[in-house]
Amino acid sequence: MPSTYDRPLVLANWKMSLSLGASVALARDLTSVYEKLKLKEHLALALCPTYPALPQVAEILKKKSIFLGAQDVFWKPLGPYTGEVSPRVLAELGVKYVIIGHSERRQFLKETEAMVQQKVLATLAEGLTPVLCVGETFAERQAGQKDLVIARQVTSALSGVTLAAGLELVVAYEPVWVIGSGQAVEPNEAMETALVIRQALLDFFSADIVDKQVKIIYGGSVDPTNINDFVGRGLLRGVLVGGASLEAKQFTHLMKKL
Repeated sequence: MPSTYDRPLVLANWKMSLSLGASVALARDLTSVYEKLKLKEHLALALCPTYPALPQVAEILKKKSIFLGAQDVFWKPLGPYTGEVSPRVLAELGVKYVIIGHSERRQFLKETEAMVQQKVLATLAEGLTPVLCVGETFAERQAGQKDLVIARQVTSALSGVTLAAGLELVVAYEPVWVIGSGQAVEPNEAMETALVIRQALLDFFSADIVDKQVKIIYGGSVDPTNINDFVGRGLLRGVLVGGASLEAKQFTHLMKKL
């Protein structure tokens, strides 16, 4: 498939919200709608099911215009790491995008910034596109530390990272305190945070690489009523969608807004 760079990116993170059968059924429904409505002319779509659903969803998406994503990855290509999933195996399955550093993994599974950095490196080494999630907690926000937290997370994750020609990086701003709340941040604040992210990126990559190989997107209570507030505004080039991607009709309505 061609690069997604020139189209807004919509990533559907299904988390652990769907059964295997429901994941397959939703993938089929969305594939049909995406092709029928010719949505590929307006946006790039990626579906991120659970690990067990990846092979079956991959089969549905084969030779289609929708990309496959994974919700996590381990930082070694192979080895004695019980329960983990290799980036090399994800590549074999046809995965393009890999969500890394989501706040739920940082919170519930104690994922550290060092682990996030290793996962970014391992993902790029297999030619996959990391979707690096960054965002502040409510306490950090109240303390006036939001920009410092965002810059620190980007800097830690990208230490030692290079972007060779043909490789891409996505950075998703997901304020922790709005995820699953039904209340997104104000669009102007999301755009201002994208500027903070871009400035941090310029410490690692040239402006040309940032402009052509890195995409900054927003995530956090995105739905059909606010999607246009976060796509094509300032530096924001797409969205990471959670709950609003779990039902075909609502998610289709969201995509048709673009």
